[in-house]
Amino acid sequence: MSDADLRRGSVADAIRRHRLIAVLRGVEPRDALLRLVDELADAGVRVFEITLDAPEGAVDLAAVRSHLAGRDCLVGAGTILRREQLDAARGAGADFAVAPLLDLGLLRGAVEGGLPFVPGAMTPTEAAAAWDAGATFVKLFPASAVGPSFVRELRGPLPEVQLIPTGGIDAANAGAFLAAGAAAVGIGSAITRATPEERRALVESVVTRPS
Repeated sequence: MSDADLRRGSVADAIRRHRLIAVLRGVEPRDALLRLVDELADAGVRVFEITLDAPEGAVDLAAVRSHLAGRDCLVGAGTILRREQLDAARGAGADFAVAPLLDLGLLRGAVEGGLPFVPGAMTPTEAAAAWDAGATFVKLFPASAVGPSFVRELRGPLPEVQLIPTGGIDAANAGAFLAAGAAAVGIGSAITRATPEERRALVESVVTRPS
């Protein structure tokens, strides 16, 4: 499958349509993770990212994927830094994979295996290199360090690069990143540290926002 096929595929389409990736890192024990996933899915989240920087990350991903079976949700693997993590993500049935940095070898390995891959970038040069190498999206990380105006300015010379700002995204700035041209946003701690009422309000503010 080519990078163009992945960019036009059902996973990429769903991410663009739902515009929110809930990044779940270190939610323990597993029962608590599954309860949070239920709560978020009920609030409207349809794209989840389980980070693989914990020893049980791949097992958690597989458990979430099984738990959400039949609910029209995607479950991806985050914090992919090494080939063995990428292999574990595939083995756990990840729908996509995300990295905090640009490793061209990992990117090519994922794309050649038909797995949508979202590498991290922080500069125009990195974003362009990731896109040219076949990234399905490019993760702007840490997005809070540059703000929504960076997305708007970057899309001037690089309009084809589809960005997913992540890192420091919350209720106060998620809408501004989307308005600046982001394809979606990744939200982690602002979701996991919030109250249920705050989580629902944040989710609804993103997924119901007019395109």
